[in-house]
Amino acid sequence: MKLPKLTGREVGKIVGKLGFAYSHTTGSHMVYKHADGRRATIPHHSGEDIGPGLLLKIVKKDLKISRDQFMRLVK
Repeated sequence: MKLPKLTGREVGKIVGKLGFAYSHTTGSHMVYKHADGRRATIPHHSGEDIGPGLLLKIVKKDLKISRDQFMRLVK
């Protein structure tokens, strides 16, 4: 199952569903933190989608969830 094309803002909304709270912005990257210590850094370049490789890295390494779990949140 292919990951969809999403903007940084759209990924930020999905991250919020997982219990992450917006922390701050550094340059063009939004940083979200979770109460359990996980941290997700999401690029926010207006009008640009996040590439599939970077999105998969965010899902697996930052969010620590599977691709299937992420896809359920997208829908």
